[in-house]
Amino acid sequence: MAVAISFFAGAGGLDTGLHQAGFDFRLVLELEETFCQTLKSNYKDLNVKQGDIMHYDRSRIYREANLNEESEIDLMVGGSPCQSFSTAGKRQAFDDPRGKAMLKFAELVREVKPKFFLLENVRGLLSAALRHRPLHLRGDDHPHLEPDELPGSALKYLLEQFKGYNVEYKLLNSADYGVPQTRERVFFVGVRDDLKSRFVFPKKTHDAEGREGLQPWVKVGRILEEMKGVEHHFPEYSPERLFFMKMIPRGGGNWRDLPSDLIERAMGGAYKSGGGKVGFFRRISVSKPAPTLLTSPMQKSTNIGHPFEDRPLSIEEYLAIQEFPPGYLVKGTLAQQYVQIGNAVPIRLAKILGESIMELINIVDAEGHDREILKSSNKVAVTAVSK
Repeated sequence: MAVAISFFAGAGGLDTGLHQAGFDFRLVLELEETFCQTLKSNYKDLNVKQGDIMHYDRSRIYREANLNEESEIDLMVGGSPCQSFSTAGKRQAFDDPRGKAMLKFAELVREVKPKFFLLENVRGLLSAALRHRPLHLRGDDHPHLEPDELPGSALKYLLEQFKGYNVEYKLLNSADYGVPQTRERVFFVGVRDDLKSRFVFPKKTHDAEGREGLQPWVKVGRILEEMKGVEHHFPEYSPERLFFMKMIPRGGGNWRDLPSDLIERAMGGAYKSGGGKVGFFRRISVSKPAPTLLTSPMQKSTNIGHPFEDRPLSIEEYLAIQEFPPGYLVKGTLAQQYVQIGNAVPIRLAKILGESIMELINIVDAEGHDREILKSSNKVAVTAVSK
């Protein structure tokens, strides 16, 4: 099996899919103790280390992965924390400790020199500035934005950190690959220069309308239907939230479906704010994929309510929508479980990406083997002529 090393493992969504694609993880690093417990509960023999990526170098990686110094690592994986690039956050980019962790990942790629690397993050990374200027300091009355304050400058800086690699990146919607969730994330795949190859992202297999011969998106209603009889764990709505949620149409809807004379009361200060506010008092639609599963289904502005029952989606439904294997255990409090599952890469998408990377690894390995045979043959021929 191809040798892989993982950082920022979380609950193991990305690693599970990659393992299903054939990767052998020799070292899995995760900062949070509870998340490590989740990994160890599901993979008894997995070499899980609780630690901070900032304290690692090539020597420590090889030592803890039980690899000899001559061994080559096929794939280095990182689903780094995304808050520093989220459009909902302060967008501190690489000034944030979580952004610094991404740069550390790039540093380790340069130091370890794996054949391939895979990095995942939120779509906000594509438009983030290296240095964020607050909105009130922009406009005609303020100096023009500097180059490092322009949208996309953080992305440009990040790509520059992967010297020695051909890097491809793409924003992928999980629903386009058969996941019952419209989760968008940007993925980076780097191939070491000497391998003289370039990664091509797998073509999508599904489409919202099933156009161009593709399969239609998978509806979340189908997943929920298959879960009849499952015991569910979830937080309860407050009496006030429950009062309004009971008025939302079964099968899908949100605050716009409330009686008109109650909308302003239900929405409070958000009533006069801008934006579509689609997440307020939302019941997800059974006829579409689920929206992006967040780290809490209970936030007022991003409620992820069950389409028929008066509650948020459960832990079990989160796991099913993310397509974790049946019986997958998630440790910690209810809140910690939602965080782990909500931050995960859907298993199906991770596996599809892993299969594409594995295919390319096999190609470059075969070509490298052929070159070695040719090199050996030439050496033999030269020796024979010399004699």
